[in-house]
Amino acid sequence: MKKLTLLMLVCFTALTSKAQNDIDALLAAGVEDAQRFANDYLMPGTNGLMHSMNSNWFNTADAKPLGGFEISIIANASQATDENKTFLMNTAEYNNVRFVQGGQSQMVASVLGHNETDVIVEITYDDPIFGEQTEEITLPTGLASQNVSLIPTAFIQGAVGLVKGIEVKARFVPKIDTEDVKLNAYGAGLQVEFTKWLPADKLLPIAISGLVAYTHLDASYDLTESSGIQGENQRLENDTNTLLLQLIASTKMPVINFYGGLGYIKGKSSSDMLGTYIVSNGIITADAIEDPFSVSSEVSSVRGTLGTKLKLGFFRLNAEYHISDFNAFSLGINFGFR
Repeated sequence: MKKLTLLMLVCFTALTSKAQNDIDALLAAGVEDAQRFANDYLMPGTNGLMHSMNSNWFNTADAKPLGGFEISIIANASQATDENKTFLMNTAEYNNVRFVQGGQSQMVASVLGHNETDVIVEITYDDPIFGEQTEEITLPTGLASQNVSLIPTAFIQGAVGLVKGIEVKARFVPKIDTEDVKLNAYGAGLQVEFTKWLPADKLLPIAISGLVAYTHLDASYDLTESSGIQGENQRLENDTNTLLLQLIASTKMPVINFYGGLGYIKGKSSSDMLGTYIVSNGIITADAIEDPFSVSSEVSSVRGTLGTKLKLGFFRLNAEYHISDFNAFSLGINFGFR
């Protein structure tokens, strides 16, 4: 249980805190510039998180009979590709930022990537006494600098069979509440086996079903100690919601089975930078900025799934792989009765 909650904690903390000091520094160039950079920088991470959250909702198309149940411990991870590790930063779209190395645009690291050499930008701001001033900052690198290329999630999941091939599911993460991070995640799903409606259901070698599932994650990261900017109640809050629609087919053998399907993921992740930030406009003056900005990203992707399941009495073990904008894999330890 503790290892599962730690996995989710590490994931969210890494995605939200990795760039915070430098995004804070960009506030001096203006809220609009800081928001634009934060949105492009964080988007691959939150999109990968949404794909990871939707793994292992099923391990068979064969719905449980009335009263049949299964309890699962699930570990997922989506994979960052080279395409997700960088984004094109065009300073023509910024008001007060330019590359010190010259040029108007270049590829820079996202939260999932790594800048092999420092990328330095110059920000410009107006001092009421000394006029236009400049400051140089180094753009943040990403998780790849620590040889991390996976976005993990984990859940405890339960499923119970009802009548006529209907199975309901629920998943959750034990609430995390530390000094710096608060996290809550849960979801619910409904799976319906179509082949249960056929007269010769028990004679068919395969099962076919459909699944609809919703997953929610909300989290808050305290920035007070890490932001490097004076202020109060500084925090980053995230709200992520996803919907999965999946068509599933599986074999119906006693011990080892194979399953797969075609699905569609739709989701939105919003992050709000909240609190008061006192940004210096020079040596003497400073401005207080309240709740600087919000950023968001959306996914809308088709995915394919391949998996296998080993069943030994009450114990089951499954593994699966998803092919989509972010490929993902998952392992599940399951205990059940049907």
